[in-house]
Amino acid sequence: MAREYGRRRRAVLPFFLLPQVPAILWLSLAGLVYLAWIEVRREPELTLQWKLWWCLLVALVNVPGYVGLRVWLAGRRRRRRGADAQA
Repeated sequence: MAREYGRRRRAVLPFFLLPQVPAILWLSLAGLVYLAWIEVRREPELTLQWKLWWCLLVALVNVPGYVGLRVWLAGRRRRRRGADAQA
């Protein structure tokens, strides 16, 4: 059992030490950035700089960045709906 654990651990270790990244991780990152762009492209008040900033943030921190984007957009859209309802 201990040898088996050591083998699995050594198989993962080069991923963190070497600059080689499996293709599925690149595809996942590209998918997250694409989803981020889909979310921000239809926001009317955001400038292109803000849209690119959010996409870059998602590219740098991956899933936490995308979750942060979704939370921020949900709050922004809720405030906009509240302002529209009062007007």
